[in-house]
Amino acid sequence: MIFPLTVRLIFLTALFWAHVTPAIFAADAVSVVELWPEGVPEIKADAGPEKDDGNGRFTNIHRPTLTVYAPVVGTANGTAVIYAAGGGYVRVAVGAKGGEITRWLNSLGITVFVLKYRNVEYGHPAPLRDALRAVRTVRSRATEWGVKPERIGMLGGSAGGHLTASAGTLFDAPEGRTGAALDRVSGRPDFLVLVFPVITMQDPFAHGTSRRALLGEQPTAEAQHRLSVDEQTTKDTPPTFLVHSSEDTTVPVENSLLFYQGMRRAKAPIELHLYPKGPHGAGMDPKLGPTAEWPRHCESWMRFNGWLPK
Repeated sequence: MIFPLTVRLIFLTALFWAHVTPAIFAADAVSVVELWPEGVPEIKADAGPEKDDGNGRFTNIHRPTLTVYAPVVGTANGTAVIYAAGGGYVRVAVGAKGGEITRWLNSLGITVFVLKYRNVEYGHPAPLRDALRAVRTVRSRATEWGVKPERIGMLGGSAGGHLTASAGTLFDAPEGRTGAALDRVSGRPDFLVLVFPVITMQDPFAHGTSRRALLGEQPTAEAQHRLSVDEQTTKDTPPTFLVHSSEDTTVPVENSLLFYQGMRRAKAPIELHLYPKGPHGAGMDPKLGPTAEWPRHCESWMRFNGWLPK
């Protein structure tokens, strides 16, 4: 017979391991890769050093990079995710040591490539070029990193979600190319994960900071339509997992609803999870209740589609 105290101890032990397992399986960065070793296209003449506030918030990015976080030895399964953190196209707010998203993905055996992309100092199309260059770089060097070239996904939150969706809809766009030899490698991610994403550049649901940083103070109607990625979906847009909350007052949930509708019009596969609670962010705080369960659903989605082992 199991007594109540024993039951409580078993429950607390299980709860403890559920919280610490991602930390155990999170590895330190193994390398930093320059995205443009031949020279950054149109780099600013006065480009200064990159700035880090000490908490994984990077600004003044002129030389984009991928920081590689490999899972613990023996746990990698060949899936790669390029992680584009948000920051309103003003900064890249990853978090300390790759952030909680990286630790979660590492715990699933996924090799994570944290993308530091150009922002307000450049505007469009520099971030798109950096994102597509990241996909092409990982795909062209898949053997070196022990990943499968057909299992390279991209995850983005907030403005990073917009960049991720841009990579998934504009992967063949002429403005995403620079004439480099690597342009011949496909820049299309195999799947997308969008977390509280910026989607539209048009009122009334546009995120003003992201729009100004990406398109300037007075963007043309044409530019706003072009970078409203819900309007750019096609049947070739990668399968997408999308999560948002109606409580988000920074990026209205209508952004995600617009992308869902765009994917439906294009007859492209999408799974949408909407929650009533959760401020703008990663939505992973256990205090948020059901909202914090989205990583578990995302893992199931990846397994069902074959990007993780069954």
